[in-house]
Amino acid sequence: MTQPLTGVKVLDFSTLLPGPLCSLLLAEAGAEVIKFERPARGDEMRSYEPKAGLDSANFVLLNRGKKSVAIDLKSSAACDSLLPLVAEADVLLEQFRPGVMDRLGLGYETLAKINPRLVYCSITGFGQHGPRSTEAAHDLNYVAAAGMLSLTAGVDGSPGLPPALIADIAGGAYPAMINILLALRQRDESGKGCHLDVSMADNLFTFLYWGLGSGAQGQWPKPASDLVTGGSSRYRIYRTSDEQFLACAPIEDKFWSNFVALVGLDVDALNGMCPHEAADTVARTISQRPATYWLERFSGHDVCVSRIVSLEEATRDPHFAARKLFDRSVTTSSGTTLPALPVPIDEVFRATETQQPSPDLGADNHLLDHRA
Repeated sequence: MTQPLTGVKVLDFSTLLPGPLCSLLLAEAGAEVIKFERPARGDEMRSYEPKAGLDSANFVLLNRGKKSVAIDLKSSAACDSLLPLVAEADVLLEQFRPGVMDRLGLGYETLAKINPRLVYCSITGFGQHGPRSTEAAHDLNYVAAAGMLSLTAGVDGSPGLPPALIADIAGGAYPAMINILLALRQRDESGKGCHLDVSMADNLFTFLYWGLGSGAQGQWPKPASDLVTGGSSRYRIYRTSDEQFLACAPIEDKFWSNFVALVGLDVDALNGMCPHEAADTVARTISQRPATYWLERFSGHDVCVSRIVSLEEATRDPHFAARKLFDRSVTTSSGTTLPALPVPIDEVFRATETQQPSPDLGADNHLLDHRA
């Protein structure tokens, strides 16, 4: 079966995580992705640790199946050599601050005259306009600005560091992919491309739907006070006697009743307590037994309880092995092989070959040579 994005050409001027992950998703669905990088150094992520061959493991995972062109975008002659590629491209992806591509002569208005069908996607922290549009920031800053980080505060009031780059992925790469596909579908009907403005900070508010709904009713959420921020005994992390932790989320009454009965407490009594008193009561009970006891106790029952495992343990889980989550691989020119990054693209849309390379810097400069 032909992949859905076969024949789609993507020019990727992005670096680090948001744009490269978006173009990885496009490549996994069959698009030809040409990655443009600085001469000599390339994408900064190539230099990160740990290394997988000459490049970082991070870079290798995010750039599987792409091509690499090393080019100095500050050189007018070099930029001129890009124009024939622009003329035949379907998608252009960039994540510079607003105005940078314009100054390089590669802004949307300029390139749309060369290729009116071009879908031009700009990923930025705060969008193409607004008082903060040119502000220097990273993932943590966007999560802070959107009010999400404040809700991670513990009992001492200090917010915690998120263990994932939420803004880069959920606010940047994924929305960019969605909107690129929508723009390509619209182009099928109209024959015209468009400029997509993807703001990572803007897109975080979608994940705070519950807080926005409560706030609209005058009940703005606070840390450790709402259902998903630690304000309920039904959505908590409990410590066991052997210093392990159980993630417990028996929110619905049917799950909660099962959970409480198996813990050995009285559901009516717990329901009559204030949330923190109920949580303390459950915590004391859970803390008296090791994790293995509770997992055996809960086995076969609908209680929504999971042991908190390390990432290393998670990769060895028989369930994920059965799902073939890590069966694909990525290779480097030095012969290093890594399990490919799992991506949310259904297998039916992906290539049949399960091993693909990560590009060396400038390995595909010949794509410009015959156009210069």
